[in-house]
This record gives sequence, structure tokens and C-alpha cells, in this order.
Amino acid sequence: MTTITITGKQPGKTDVTISSTVNPAVKTVVPVTVLSRNLLSYGPASGNGLTATVNSDGSLHVTGTAIGQWRGLSWTFPCPVQGTVKLSGTSIAGLSFNIKCLDAKGQQLGDQMNLGNSVMAIPADTVSLFLNVISTEVTPTAKAADLRVQLESGDTAHDWMKPDNTSLVGGGL
Repeated sequence: MTTITITGKQPGKTDVTISSTVNPAVKTVVPVTVLSRNLLSYGPASGNGLTATVNSDGSLHVTGTAIGQWRGLSWTFPCPVQGTVKLSGTSIAGLSFNIKCLDAKGQQLGDQMNLGNSVMAIPADTVSLFLNVISTEVTPTAKAADLRVQLESGDTAHDWMKPDNTSLVGGGL
């Protein structure tokens, strides 16, 4: 018996064809989907003075002036993994991004993930994640910058990669 290992190089869909020349000859086509290592889901959002659009590379372009401190944009999506995760990314001066783990009732479990405590274990009862981008300024100032955030399994940050889902509509927080 021979073992073959196939490693996906970039996200997308393809087929792997497995065939044998021994009697009887066998040929099987197996569909394969390679997912992004970036587990986040986000997309266009508007609220509380800020607007986010998705750039062609999958990063978020954030513009506007938040209406107050701790106000901004948010997205909620199903939690795609359990175990240890690493949060990394670029920041925009005056804005913070964090992720909260939510249970089935929408209640926060454990601490929120920030760049400062960027390696955490997803709590056992987590069913969804809540990503938000909020103003940290007492008197918010105008923003126009790109944000590249990544949540990935494990405890090591890799080069930023576009998430699989960049069409999730967000809202104000």
C-alpha cells in the first residue's frame, strides 16, 4: 500500500484523480476544496459613522469618523474551529479590533481576543464569533485605511491571507 500526501498551495476547488493500472483498472475523481487559513468572515458594513468595504485583495477598507468611543462595526459568524487560535493583523491608529466567543444564546464566553492577548483557546461551548472594529479615541477622528486581520488555528502567525468569506454583511456596534 502506498500513501500519497497532497498539500494545497492556495484556496480554491479542484479535483484529484486517482487511478490504477493493475487489473482491474480503477479511476476515481475526488473533489477537493482548499480553505483559507484565515478563519474570519466579514464583508461590507456601515454604522456609527464608519463604513467598511472589501478591497480586491480581501482586506477591509475602513473610512469615516466613529460617533463615539467604543463605537464602530461588527460581524457575527459561526465558529469554524475549536482549540487554540492566533489573532494577528495590522492596526489603524485610533481603532481596535477584537473577537469575542459567543454561546448559543449570544452570551460572551471567556475573554475577548485582542492583538495583546493574541493566542487563546476557544471555549468549549462557543458556537459563533463576534468580530468588531471600534474607536478607542475619546474624541474620534476621521479614518481612511486598510485593515488586514487574521484568525488562524494554532499559536503561530503566518502571512495574512484573504478569508474565504468576504461577503458577510456587518452592521454598527
